[in-house]
Amino acid sequence: MRIVVAMSGGVDSSVAAALLAEQGHEVIGVSMQLYDVSGQTDGTRTFGSCCTLDDLHDARRVAAALDIPHYILNFERQFDEQVVSNFVREYASGRTPLPCAHCNSDLKFSTLLERAGVFGADHVATGHYARVDHDAATGRYVLRRGVDATKDQSYFLFSLTQEQLARAVFPVGDRPKEAVRDYARRRKLPVANKPDSQEICFIPDHDYAKFVTAHLPPAAGAPGRIVDEGGRVLGRHEGVHRFTVGQRKGLGLSGMSGPSAMSGSSGTRGAPVYVLALDAADNRVVVGPKSSLERTTLTASGVNWTTREPADPLRVTAQIRHRHVPASATVRSIEPGRASLIFDAPQIAVTPGQAVVFYQGDVVVGGGWID
Repeated sequence: MRIVVAMSGGVDSSVAAALLAEQGHEVIGVSMQLYDVSGQTDGTRTFGSCCTLDDLHDARRVAAALDIPHYILNFERQFDEQVVSNFVREYASGRTPLPCAHCNSDLKFSTLLERAGVFGADHVATGHYARVDHDAATGRYVLRRGVDATKDQSYFLFSLTQEQLARAVFPVGDRPKEAVRDYARRRKLPVANKPDSQEICFIPDHDYAKFVTAHLPPAAGAPGRIVDEGGRVLGRHEGVHRFTVGQRKGLGLSGMSGPSAMSGSSGTRGAPVYVLALDAADNRVVVGPKSSLERTTLTASGVNWTTREPADPLRVTAQIRHRHVPASATVRSIEPGRASLIFDAPQIAVTPGQAVVFYQGDVVVGGGWID
């Protein structure tokens, strides 16, 4: 087949390209320029440590080593509209966004699939640790976890449609990370020992709040109140976008003390407090004890059923963060694009804006955005 490989300049996508070329496919390497890199020639960084000018150079070096064509596509406008702007809006509205999932679905498997047609290619490959199978009995494509549980990225791919899964290829999903690096070393790929990126690509210094503040309109991000569950004012904040559910540090509070209005209980002097909820409409940050973070239910919007939309309640394991241990639950479709879920046991910090992904074994049943 003729396959377009999204080459980020990292070891995973480089090995994906090498494996496909070794298998005899006609491989075309494509890198996405997501932001203006012209200012990086003097060593300064306006964005993070991945998707940089150096990464584009690394992708081109790998393509040359593999003797495959390589192109750079300018996705600056799409990235700003679909990923960065969403990131800012979500934080401003009191939600905690998941930009990597939006980038995967809206760019790598939507816009890039459209561009693949220009090259006469029907498939797009990436270095994600996930797998796709075709179920002959149902005629549907099945998204599965990668075999390396420590690197599995299926959580970020829940929104892929059947049409996108039919054209998606994940060459490294069936092998452990160390095997990927070993293969890169054997092939003498120039990125074999390149470290993995651990940050959001457009945040250069891990300071999400500063980035969001710089991109908010002047009227947004105003100071407001920090309150307990009973509405008692405990302090002030400098904008709800600076907080996320479950956060403990950076509140400027020493802990609950004295009589507390929270649920009619008595507070414990010096006990740590956590962000329980963000009320952007009233510009309030609600805090309380860790026990109040526990939730047994959630609703989700923008739900994509990777298998089939269930007619009846479905037993699943649900993951509410990338590193969250999947928890047993029952999910129910309540209307097109929406679902409700009940956990068997309370979960800590169910966070609006994050993804909840439903699994049966290693199969992604579906997922959506936590309300």
